[in-house]
Amino acid sequence: MKHISGKGSQCGKKRSHPVLAVSMGDMNGIGPEVILKMLAGLTGGRSEHRAGILLFASRDAMLHYFQLANPGASPPYWLSGASREEWRYYEESFAFPSFEEKHVAPGPGEIVLVPAREGMERVSPGTITACSGKLSMDAVSAGIEACLMGEADALVTAPISKEAIHLAGYRVPGHTEYLAERTGAKKIGMMLVNKAMRIGLATIHLPLRDVSGTISVGLITERLHLYNQALKGDFGITDPRIAVLGLNPHAGDGGVLGTEEQDVIEPALELARDEGIDVTGPWPADGFFGTGGHKEVDMVLAMYHDQGLIPLKLAGFGGGVNVTAGLPIIRTSPDHGTAFPLAGRNSADGGSMLAASMLALEMIKRRSTTS
Repeated sequence: MKHISGKGSQCGKKRSHPVLAVSMGDMNGIGPEVILKMLAGLTGGRSEHRAGILLFASRDAMLHYFQLANPGASPPYWLSGASREEWRYYEESFAFPSFEEKHVAPGPGEIVLVPAREGMERVSPGTITACSGKLSMDAVSAGIEACLMGEADALVTAPISKEAIHLAGYRVPGHTEYLAERTGAKKIGMMLVNKAMRIGLATIHLPLRDVSGTISVGLITERLHLYNQALKGDFGITDPRIAVLGLNPHAGDGGVLGTEEQDVIEPALELARDEGIDVTGPWPADGFFGTGGHKEVDMVLAMYHDQGLIPLKLAGFGGGVNVTAGLPIIRTSPDHGTAFPLAGRNSADGGSMLAASMLALEMIKRRSTTS
């Protein structure tokens, strides 16, 4: 696979309108369907949402899902098969063209499909395959390059299958770690955002048995600085308030149910306060959410994936957005996975994909006004 050098990492060229790069996700999951619904919502109305779209996808796959949803209808112009570019691809193993060779500039409200090399495998909704895993990651890689080269201002990624990408030979836990690897980001964090709350994670895609040995004073203070800066720069919060959850039941109950709070979390919070971060905790997770503590702060730092994401999704599943903090580019994604059992039924909710695109546009605007 071609290496991305990172040049042009000040993601975005001067233009009159924002451009979003969108990666297809797994073609056998609900990614193509939620993209179609997102595009209808994003380009169908208000002028302030008239972003240009660079869609990195299989034309065959997108057409397949369009026809399932619209039997007998003519495909939209961007799926018609006409291309204004002579696409030249990377080496044979890679599915998308290089932006070092061709530059595409979609106008306001215009969708440009950057097509994958077709013929790799037929679409098979609900099926996990190595080919669909590779194509999904090639789309992500091409979207990253579009941002690093300044051809797009943000990347919105549809869901991938971790099982499929492992079948394809990738040894990363997911999008977040791959984005860090390809962009050269050293310190990253995963934030989930919806109308009810913002959740940041201390550890990300990690087996539960490894969490206790991974959290440290350094890791927690690093995450707090990262999220504190993201809240200021990307969400426009001048003085962020962050609550931190304990690891153990009852936040350790004075050391009776575990000592990580005393040994690791409390010293990290003291250090963060000394460095100017407004932080409280460690709070028992169940009582904190049960009493509405999340309503009193700007973000909650959870120690592990499910501790933070279960309450967030319970409060508003289908409308949440995943934000990767610490990257040199803006990246958002929906709060759900590939949902293979729903694939091909035209029953998936596109609300989270649309919310991810809308938040990316807000972040582009905020960064452009502060740069």
